[in-house]
Amino acid sequence: MPLCPVFAHSFLDRALLLRFSPLIKIEMMKERFAKLLLGEDMSGGGKGVCTALAISNAITNLSATVFGELWRLEPMAPQKMAMWCREMEWILCVSDSIVEFVPSKQQLPGGGIYEVMETRPRSDLYMNLPALKKLDAMLISILEGFQDTEFWYEDPGIIVADPNECGGAFSSSVSSGRPSIRQEDKWWLPCPKVHPKGLSEDARKRLQQCRGCTNQILKAALAINSNVLSEMEIPSAYLDSLPKNGKACLGDMIYRHIAADQFSPESLLDCLDLSSEHHTLEIANRIEAAVHVWSLKDRKKHPNRQKSKRKSWGGKVKGLAADAEKNQFLAQRAELLLHSLRLHFPGLPQTTLDMNKIQYNKDVGQSILESYSRVMESLAFNVMARIDDLLYVDDATKNCNAIGSVSFFNRGGLGGLPVQMQISPSPFSVQCTPYTSSFATPSFCLSPLVSGSPGRAVSPLHKNSYRDPRTVSKTK
Repeated sequence: MPLCPVFAHSFLDRALLLRFSPLIKIEMMKERFAKLLLGEDMSGGGKGVCTALAISNAITNLSATVFGELWRLEPMAPQKMAMWCREMEWILCVSDSIVEFVPSKQQLPGGGIYEVMETRPRSDLYMNLPALKKLDAMLISILEGFQDTEFWYEDPGIIVADPNECGGAFSSSVSSGRPSIRQEDKWWLPCPKVHPKGLSEDARKRLQQCRGCTNQILKAALAINSNVLSEMEIPSAYLDSLPKNGKACLGDMIYRHIAADQFSPESLLDCLDLSSEHHTLEIANRIEAAVHVWSLKDRKKHPNRQKSKRKSWGGKVKGLAADAEKNQFLAQRAELLLHSLRLHFPGLPQTTLDMNKIQYNKDVGQSILESYSRVMESLAFNVMARIDDLLYVDDATKNCNAIGSVSFFNRGGLGGLPVQMQISPSPFSVQCTPYTSSFATPSFCLSPLVSGSPGRAVSPLHKNSYRDPRTVSKTK
């Protein structure tokens, strides 16, 4: 009996796909490397970005294609899993050729020992790249573990709430497909749902364990990313764009507080408008710019400060500080203020300096580590956010059931009125979390951009690292 034409056609396509699959992969690899070599300039006119930025954009865009913003806790699709593993292997193979020479000892057949120089991956890649690969595998294994779960997702629709249900409007937001009132502006996102009695104790415990593990992964990725960014050179284009003095960077009000006799970072932050992420990031950019303006002036006046140590102040410090030490003094205070700001807002997006470092960075190894750790930050944060969403729905469902089990006349309210339940802030809204979005591609990227940025880790600042020159002068 002859095959159906449609079935025969699909069967032939599948056979051809299996037969020519290696050839298809080779063509895909050629296409990827062609874009990297062209610097994302398909015209071939040599106007593309440098290799480091092209690789950074390739990793960022690949992660956006595979993971998106991860609105569901579920295993990755096999096609996307294969795509991520395959193309990341292609991109990371560049790091195999970034090596350094290290001495090693080899034994001669006759018993002698001689030293030779052998190649090894560069120190930063040797330490951080295996760690990032381990974090990558751990995150994917966490996603793979969400099989046969006690929760599911439903695409929201136009659902009319039943006023007779528990909680009225609250019940409609939890059990009828609308996750929370705080997510009304994102009604199109899939909503997690649980059984009427909520999650079992074992399921909830597993979720909390996954969240704790993901949180540790997030901290590790943040630490690697912050360390790599701190080691990148400050581009001259950023320094050239800075104002001539720190006062012009900060404005009169912030400058007066920093230059005052009594300085408290906490009191100054209370006076600033930190009501939105945009304002906070703008203030961080201004403070960071002032730090580098004063540090640059200090280096110009004292080019050999690190080489020769000053035995005494020589009576030059009077009042605030002499002009020779004033720049260093103000830079220290600005650094202290910036550190306090980042402690209050640990999820602050990348600053202008960070984006300039990524844009003008020429080191391919640093570019690989920065972009890889950044997308791991994003993935880890999104997994944590989805777990928080699910735990919120579970708490809301169990609280609703607890209220429904209480008699209407025995609720303990004044005059027999029902007691309103206190609802904790919903983690559904991305704006109420430390991170605004998932992936951060700098604005200079020539590829399709994905907005947002994960937060930066805060480098430790010891109390002894800040010394007031006036205090030193009094003790001398």
